[in-house]
Amino acid sequence: MADFRAIADAVKAGRAKVVKTLVNEALAEGANPEALLNEGLVVGMNELGIMFKNNEVYVPEVLIAARAMKAGTEILKPLLAAANVQSLGKVAIGTVKGDLHDIGKNLVGMMLEGAGFTVIDLGVDVSPEQYVDAVANQGAQIVGMSALLTTTMPSIKDGIEALKAAGLRDKVRVMIGGAPVTQSFADEVGADGYSSDAASAADLAKELIKQL
Repeated sequence: MADFRAIADAVKAGRAKVVKTLVNEALAEGANPEALLNEGLVVGMNELGIMFKNNEVYVPEVLIAARAMKAGTEILKPLLAAANVQSLGKVAIGTVKGDLHDIGKNLVGMMLEGAGFTVIDLGVDVSPEQYVDAVANQGAQIVGMSALLTTTMPSIKDGIEALKAAGLRDKVRVMIGGAPVTQSFADEVGADGYSSDAASAADLAKELIKQL
């Protein structure tokens, strides 16, 4: 019988080698790959996300836990693909044009993957055209835009306007975040949602995907 709790705890503790060992042992015992993902790895990451929201852990712990989770998902990915396990949806994330900060974006990406989304990481200094391309040609259902500088916040509006100009705005949900970004700014530029931290971003994406 697979010990999902031990896997979740190993993820929270950031113990990548232990996660690998436990996942491989569980698979050898005949555990279901989807159950290992959702009841083991995802549970651990979600619990850590709540701790992060409550300031009980900080960015370094989340990064280490995300690495541990990745160690487990790398083993499960080919098995999940073979079983045609559906992801919750496809999210394209990127830091907007003119901005090269990526720690927050990377955290959001890890939390989204942990929640069961397929993530297209567009990187930093992302142009409005790249967001459009992610929706038009890569099938992104949600676009996540991050700005860490007040001077690059207008690029969020540019990205949303580009989606409108391409006739894609109704087909996609836009979520935004970053240190200087606020809910009132999100309302002003016409974003569908705003998140103040990475763990909340995953919850927000779950809500937004239901709207499509």
